[in-house]
Amino acid sequence: MSYLQTFFQDLFYWLPALIIAMSFHEYAHGKVADMLGDPTPRYEGRLTLNPLKHVDPIGLLMLLIVKFGWAKPVHVNPLYFKGDRRRGMLLVALAGPGMNFILAVLAGTAWALSVVASLKWGTAGHAIRFFEYLMLYNVYLGVFNLLPIPPLDGSKILMNILPSRYAGFFYKIEQYGFLILILVLMTGLYRYFLTPVANGIFTGIFALAGLILRLFLGGAA
Repeated sequence: MSYLQTFFQDLFYWLPALIIAMSFHEYAHGKVADMLGDPTPRYEGRLTLNPLKHVDPIGLLMLLIVKFGWAKPVHVNPLYFKGDRRRGMLLVALAGPGMNFILAVLAGTAWALSVVASLKWGTAGHAIRFFEYLMLYNVYLGVFNLLPIPPLDGSKILMNILPSRYAGFFYKIEQYGFLILILVLMTGLYRYFLTPVANGIFTGIFALAGLILRLFLGGAA
């Protein structure tokens, strides 16, 4: 089966999974900012899981065509944050990838339960495919966003972990961030970070899935 055949055959599995991963990621950013006292995401209607509020059609199309895309960024204003603003920005930046990793674990759990249902009752085949994609997209979206390149979350995380004297460096390279990101993608350098980290997360998720399978299937798993 060709790539295009698989692409369109699985359309009803991977497209909802991808949209869910992107929407939850952006919602998490907005929710944490709101909890810290910033009303900006609420005013802009981003405290919702409605994909129409988060998915950028062009960004989604680019993601499907060239494997690099984007959602609508959630705007935050740290001046509203309660307490330490750098800590607040760190939490907001961590929220997106963190949400993706939580969803990946939940998807892995649901995948294992769907396998159990399929083996016991011959059902849940569609659910297995959907949860596979949901797990896959959430892991890769979460890990990719941890790259320390503006405007990805990783750059904001690193900026707010390092001493404040390094903040100026990030502000200087931010204007070149998109070009740097394109270069990293074109040269494949991102794989040296993305692949091993993603594989480590998959290993953990499948270990959990294996425990669930053994719990429900006993010696048959």
